Amino acid sequence: MISDHPNATWFKSSHSQPTGECVEVAHLPTGAVGVRDSKHPTAPTLTFTAPEWDAFLRDTRSGSLS
Repeated sequence: MISDHPNATWFKSSHSQPTGECVEVAHLPTGAVGVRDSKHPTAPTLTFTAPEWDAFLRDTRSGSLS
C-alpha cells in the first residue's frame, strides 16, 4: 500500500551509507511499518503489515531474496 505518514518517526539503518542514499523505516501506531526513500521524504511511502515486514526481514537475513 502506498500512503502518507506525516507524524511518523523515521529512522535509518545503522548500515546506511553517509552519502544519504538510504531507506528510512517507521513503526506506525497501527502496528504497520512504513518505508520511504530518504532522498524524497515528502513522497508517498510504502506501508507493510507487521507480518509482511517480519517476513521481509527474515527472508533478507536468510539470503533467500538474493
